[in-house]
Amino acid sequence: MKQPIQVNFYTRPVCPLCDKAKTKLLELANEFPLVIHEIDIYQDDKLLEKYQLMIPVVEVDGEEVDYGMVSEDAVRYFLQSKYEI
Repeated sequence: MKQPIQVNFYTRPVCPLCDKAKTKLLELANEFPLVIHEIDIYQDDKLLEKYQLMIPVVEVDGEEVDYGMVSEDAVRYFLQSKYEI
């Protein structure tokens, strides 16, 4: 079995872009062994300050892969190139 890929998904409540991005991540989880950690930026002042204008943000291994209008293709390309799956 392949090692799970840890994904931090920074979001906030009532966020249509976040909902769309989450759907894309869940679709990618059918192709890659993703473990998605959904993080509400309103629960942490530092995260709120850092991401309030960027959300949603997809982060893998500490690297921001995509944000805002998250592209499924961009995240897929990153995962393929980094994990050779």
